[in-house]
Amino acid sequence: MIRLRTYLDEKKLHLIFQLSLWFKAVFALAEIVGGVVTYFVPQRLFLIFVLWVTKDEFAQDPHDLVANFLLHSVQHLSIGTQTFAAIYLLGHGVIKLWLIVGLLRERLWYCPVSMLVFCMFIGYQLYRYTFTQSIWLLLITALDIIIIALTWHEYRFLKNERKAPTSSS
Repeated sequence: MIRLRTYLDEKKLHLIFQLSLWFKAVFALAEIVGGVVTYFVPQRLFLIFVLWVTKDEFAQDPHDLVANFLLHSVQHLSIGTQTFAAIYLLGHGVIKLWLIVGLLRERLWYCPVSMLVFCMFIGYQLYRYTFTQSIWLLLITALDIIIIALTWHEYRFLKNERKAPTSSS
């Protein structure tokens, strides 16, 4: 146990925390861009893009599961679904980015708020997993769990650090 504590001292944990936040920030920015693109790109361009991406798969195997799923999804994409996806991606990305900026600025109250919001994201991701069985949802959920644990540690560390000068005066 002593070796583990030596290996994972406060500076290293803080660095891991910050790196994970920057990693998550990149995904949040990608979600924001994806939301904007999804909102403004016409369905016809989505169809053209999917046909372009899957043309080799269809040439090799006209019954390819993934290619047919993508084509079917785009062909049956309603304006309402497209709008929902755009708003969801944009909202999810903006909320995450706002929380991440607050955590990087070491604002203490962002820690419990972030942990609560990330728990809600985990709940929704696990709910969606029951429909999609997407490994990506599980990986994102695992990253969220790690970030929640690191945020909890960072919260306790910052809280204790801010109490220390007050108690020694």
